[in-house]
Amino acid sequence: MTGQLFTADHHVYDLPALLEWNITHTGSVPCDCFSVSFLFQKDMLPVLEMASGFVALDGPDLVLHAIVDEYSVELGNSGLIASVTGRGFAARLLDNESRPVTYQEATLDEIIRQHVAPYGVSCKSAAKLRAGDVFTVAAGTSQWKALENFCRTYGGFSPRFHQDGSLIAAPESGGRLLQINDDSPVLACTLREDHYGVLSEALIIDKTRNVSYSVTNPELLRKGGRCRRVIYTPGQSTWAAMRYTGEYQIEQSRQDEWAAELTLPGSFLAFPGDRVKLDLSRLGLSGTFRVAEAENRFSVSSGAAVTLTLKKI
Repeated sequence: MTGQLFTADHHVYDLPALLEWNITHTGSVPCDCFSVSFLFQKDMLPVLEMASGFVALDGPDLVLHAIVDEYSVELGNSGLIASVTGRGFAARLLDNESRPVTYQEATLDEIIRQHVAPYGVSCKSAAKLRAGDVFTVAAGTSQWKALENFCRTYGGFSPRFHQDGSLIAAPESGGRLLQINDDSPVLACTLREDHYGVLSEALIIDKTRNVSYSVTNPELLRKGGRCRRVIYTPGQSTWAAMRYTGEYQIEQSRQDEWAAELTLPGSFLAFPGDRVKLDLSRLGLSGTFRVAEAENRFSVSSGAAVTLTLKKI
């Protein structure tokens, strides 16, 4: 893998050979992130001071476009080593707060125009969505949350980012399929299920109108779990907003309920949204799963490996 830095004054700088790197793709939040290290020379300092963007290339393929958060230079036993770290373009929307605003029958295109485009984020594709009622962005809401709330409420999906840094505000289409079986060079595999904190019911109450809406988690109830949360919403909440709030709370609580982590030699074998078909008889693990996160790492001493975090579809 090779890397390039983009400076705030619109220059491109090719980084020297990378000694270590780590690139994690999530496609969503928490956002993609990266760290790279390389031998430092003093003429690099002005570039590092102005660095605002980073691009990672796997041969000719762009595998990450991100923003630079931090650089450091360290003198130690290995000589002068510079490191650069940063996050994917979701950070632009997470870091910026929206003004409170109320929309009448807003479209997704309008939400993107008001809450995404002004922050230098381009949109690769967007679903045709329109709010059938009032959509409110409360004070203190990040631009990401404004976008995500709209997509989830009126489209039933979460927006995500392509590895080139562009926004995909449309339902997931399935991606590529990677097949892993007992003959594959699996370095490690961990299967985990944890019910702690997973909600069995979210009860949404509008105190102004004295109405409530209950959303349940049938799978957890079937397994004997009981964990209810009561959430109070602002006055005059619509049924759609109350349903979304309940479904969102349950889904968020289930994010870490089940996961399998699979480590393989190589890099960039899969990205979030891709599918992995597993047939690992030793673990009794089989089926097709979604890639939720892909951590790619390399060091001169240990080579390249990728850890895929898989979730149920």
